[in-house]
Amino acid sequence: MKDYAPSELRSFAVLGHASAGKTILTEAMLACSGRIGRMGSIAAGTTTSDYHASEKQHQISVHCSLLNTEWMGKKFNILDTPGYSDFISEGLGALRVGDFALIVINAAHGIGVGTDAVWDYATRFGLPKVLVVNGLDKANVKFDTVVEDARVHFGKNVFPFTVPLNAGPGFSHVLDVMRNEVVQYTPGGNGKYNEVPAGALAERVQSLHRELIEYVAESDDSLMERFFEKGALAEEELRAGLHKAIQNQVCVPLFAVSAETNVGIARLMDFIAKYGSSPLDRAEVPARDASGVAGSVPLSQPEPVVFIFKTMNEPGVGELSLFRVYSGTVKSGDELLNTNRDVTERLGQLYVLNGHNRTPVTHLCAGDLGAVVKLRDTHTGDTLCSPRFPVVLPKVEYPRPNIHGALRLRSKGDEDKLAVGLATLHQEDPTFHYRVDDEVHQTIVSGQGEIHLQVIVERLARRFGVQVTLEEPHIPYRETIRGHGDSRYRHKKQTGGAGQFAEVWLRVEPGPRDTGVNFQQTLVGTNVDRVFVPSVEKGVNTACREGILAGFRVTDVKVEFYDGKMHPVDSKDIAFQVAGYHAFKEAFQAATPCLLEPIYTVTVTTPEEHVGAILGDLSARRGHILGVEADGHFQSIRVRVPQKDLYHYSTVVRSLTSGRGRHAEEFSHYEEVPPEFAQKVLAERAKRNGIAHAHEK
Repeated sequence: MKDYAPSELRSFAVLGHASAGKTILTEAMLACSGRIGRMGSIAAGTTTSDYHASEKQHQISVHCSLLNTEWMGKKFNILDTPGYSDFISEGLGALRVGDFALIVINAAHGIGVGTDAVWDYATRFGLPKVLVVNGLDKANVKFDTVVEDARVHFGKNVFPFTVPLNAGPGFSHVLDVMRNEVVQYTPGGNGKYNEVPAGALAERVQSLHRELIEYVAESDDSLMERFFEKGALAEEELRAGLHKAIQNQVCVPLFAVSAETNVGIARLMDFIAKYGSSPLDRAEVPARDASGVAGSVPLSQPEPVVFIFKTMNEPGVGELSLFRVYSGTVKSGDELLNTNRDVTERLGQLYVLNGHNRTPVTHLCAGDLGAVVKLRDTHTGDTLCSPRFPVVLPKVEYPRPNIHGALRLRSKGDEDKLAVGLATLHQEDPTFHYRVDDEVHQTIVSGQGEIHLQVIVERLARRFGVQVTLEEPHIPYRETIRGHGDSRYRHKKQTGGAGQFAEVWLRVEPGPRDTGVNFQQTLVGTNVDRVFVPSVEKGVNTACREGILAGFRVTDVKVEFYDGKMHPVDSKDIAFQVAGYHAFKEAFQAATPCLLEPIYTVTVTTPEEHVGAILGDLSARRGHILGVEADGHFQSIRVRVPQKDLYHYSTVVRSLTSGRGRHAEEFSHYEEVPPEFAQKVLAERAKRNGIAHAHEK
């Protein structure tokens, strides 16, 4: 394989809302360039990028796939990313290593929440954007409406470089604004250029061409002066200034295509080859040195610096790490330092990828993307570099999980395999989290959506041989009190030998919310030796862990150990523990106990037409609306909802908003459960404890 200079590389992330046609667009690029003989199909599971079992099963992209091809002497590194927000980590990883973002919009559905989200993410990464309106061969598409909507969402500088002339079934004619020509596409994606006929169409293309010249002139002071002097720019000046205009996003290019019929794809690829961003456009990337001081990595720096943006397991290969080379050259056999973990890694076989097709290479140069097998201690987000130039590249910040489930093993004895599987999957996918919750006695998994967790369960079965069932997590209710309580409990036990004696006097009262259990002693005199205070506290803490009403943890209680009695021979640690335990239980029961439930702050982002449906649903979930405000071109609803009513909520949001809404959730606080709901909770808990007790017997 030939070496490509940084100026010859075009690495870009293909992003967009779900069902925008990203995978088929990348498939069309590979077919158009001759990298594949014919286009595959999502329905048949034959596309180059969607090759994993979970992708074929669900007929959606789940992974970021790295593809490559050549066009006009330039190497394209194409990162096809999932559209579902469940797998947003894949898109963020692609943006981290791409040089620009190719954002795909479905011509029939228009701009969705996901389109806005990936635009915002690309802006955060400082990347230029190119828009592609796809699916113009379908019925009832309105290109001009989509363009106007894009200008409302992303700015007036969104500019159509190609315009469809016969959008709808049979779409084949495109107006090329740059060339002032009409392109007629034949089956297979070949284009025939013709002059624009006189009349309204000629006037339109002249108007658009002049508008483009103005955008280019805006990007460069010298071009602006020339534009004012002559009222126009020469063709060479226009082309020379266009790259800079795109880099500065003075102009956001928009292209009209039909990926399925390969119409407009070649012109899009021409544009990317000529004017798309290369590694030279971000020739220095921020980094920190070994002591944590901020600095940068220059592209021209000879020592290798590599960023791992994705790790995954491939059948027959094992661990595969996808990376970008930010400086120097990396070769198979190199020993590099992992500065995140302070370990040395020897690079195995290097590859360039086209989906599951791997081509071995001996080395990769600065700016290029590739993959390496079987790194021992290196995972997503890690930096590998020469020990002579130790730096740490910034990791990606991922969104918080917004859905939770509990795993139940179908067969005992798989606990160790489950632990290994969960740890491995978290290392591969940083948006997947898990924990063993000793409060609810479940393994809790958290992710970005229902499909995300479903795919995790499938991977556990397929890769690790662990069969699990995904269940609703138990809610970590808490127990507390509303009033004051007092107890004087005597523990007396006489056996054949030494006996046990302890008497504990306790008062309890409510504490401030979220303060836990505050134990203090106010003993006076010599009725109880102070050596037994820790014993009483230990007994109280045991009762608090076990719960008193229904086995939930006790919180927000002040406990005062103010007096008691002891025996010079029979009083001992265990006696005061038992007395403290029962004294607290009695005092707690006398202080009007009640249940607390966890409350989450939920933010739902949705198009305006779905606000009413979302608000109605949230009210039915005991939601307390905090406010509704504009969030860009969508509405953002903030609400507090009990955790009990949030199970599968991400699926509900998608259903109510036709897939255009999303939500985020974050724990807020605990508050008292209304009495009518508390009785249901106590009854369910009693039933569950009874079943568990029967199983134990």
